[in-house]
Amino acid sequence: MSGANRINMVPYIVVLPLVFVVLLFLGFFMRASQGEIINLPPDLFYALMTLHGLGMAGTAAVGGLAALLYLNARYVNINPKVGTILFVSYLITVVGLIVATLLGKFGPGWYVLYPLPFLSNGVWASWTAGVAVISLIFLGVAILIVQLELFRALVSRYGLKNSLGWQFLSGRGEYVPPIVIITMAGVVLPGILTTLVGAALLMLYFLKWINPELQLDPLLIKNMIFIWGHTLVNITMYMGIAVFYELMPEYTGRPWKSNKYVTLAWNATFFIVLLAVFHHLYMDFVQPLPFHITGQTFSYLATVPSTVVTVMGFIAQVYRSGIKWSFVPLAFFIGVTGWIVGGYAAVIDSTIVVNNQFHNTLWVPAHFHTYFLLGYYPILWAFLYYAAGSAQEAFAKFGLASYVIGGIGFVSMFYVAGALSVPRRYAEYSAFPIESLMNIAQALPKVAVIFIAYVIFGFLIMTFSTFAGMGQRTPSKA
Repeated sequence: MSGANRINMVPYIVVLPLVFVVLLFLGFFMRASQGEIINLPPDLFYALMTLHGLGMAGTAAVGGLAALLYLNARYVNINPKVGTILFVSYLITVVGLIVATLLGKFGPGWYVLYPLPFLSNGVWASWTAGVAVISLIFLGVAILIVQLELFRALVSRYGLKNSLGWQFLSGRGEYVPPIVIITMAGVVLPGILTTLVGAALLMLYFLKWINPELQLDPLLIKNMIFIWGHTLVNITMYMGIAVFYELMPEYTGRPWKSNKYVTLAWNATFFIVLLAVFHHLYMDFVQPLPFHITGQTFSYLATVPSTVVTVMGFIAQVYRSGIKWSFVPLAFFIGVTGWIVGGYAAVIDSTIVVNNQFHNTLWVPAHFHTYFLLGYYPILWAFLYYAAGSAQEAFAKFGLASYVIGGIGFVSMFYVAGALSVPRRYAEYSAFPIESLMNIAQALPKVAVIFIAYVIFGFLIMTFSTFAGMGQRTPSKA
């Protein structure tokens, strides 16, 4: 255990939940406005949508990387400065995006699809695009630094082949790294490749901002956005699974050993996560046909390797283990379930014939809210509770129950709306030309905000349990 727990998690334990709850309230306001409970002007609605989406994705990625730094420091020498770099860059990005969106009304949506950031039509000033892009550059560079540091640390101790578990497949290796190492190696490498794409994209945006006459290829930029963004959100979820692999044995009392099936699954995920991205591009008919075939094929394949080894491993962990279902393993169970359900809904949408109907409907936010709100984030909150050393079990489990009830109800409204063809990205539906659909589109958010209130209440209770119980027990170093 060469660098056990050298990463200071206290700043993350304090700040990540605070940012998250603010972003939850933004979601509450947006759905309330769509349900005509309140009236947000369209420019403010889209500014909130931009901040909410970028904030949630960035917070998830930063939390996952911090967790990997903390847990992998048990096995490899991690430079603690990278944890500080990540945290400071995250703060700079949060402040910059708040300035650009809430003050400057920057509102192209969290995809920031070209040329929208530079076509404000007087709604937002040119400086807001620059502030947003520079802020994202800070975070992108920090993410790349952390990914490179994790890669360096793994290779320095285990070597590339051993980190990926290849020596186990050949039958020649006597030692297989812990399962968290093999899992992480399978997601950090594609993360580095696609973060470099994101860096190139942001530099092109920066050049466009300082030189408005510069013309970029919209299709190329869109492809770069999804190669970076799709991969980032997927490997963020996988980082949560790596945390689950590492910590679950502390509650079951059983080792979760690496084996050839885990190795095969996460090596396959390395390629699958890079190729499934093409399911975002179905509507771009000018793209080569093989792109679309690749998108559907690998979207289907994405459901198999990592899901199978995770579910089977989880069953093997808990079956007759005598586990005490405290907050952390309960949140892990919820998180893995949310990941599977949200992933299944995503596969439905990635089927070309279905995507023709669901592409721009609320089914899309339904599936990604499922595998983040009910999938990844419960795992992250469980990790922060663990890292804080809290033992406030009653409060934590009560908060988790409210959070889950609210989350299920909230995403259900998205699924129903998507199945009924309610379009997404609408600030309000009062001018919608189909009256029956307009009524549905306005009614479902009224129900959704009730469930969001449960989510917020439950999350505040979970956060209180983490803060109030900080340092009550010492997290295991084993």
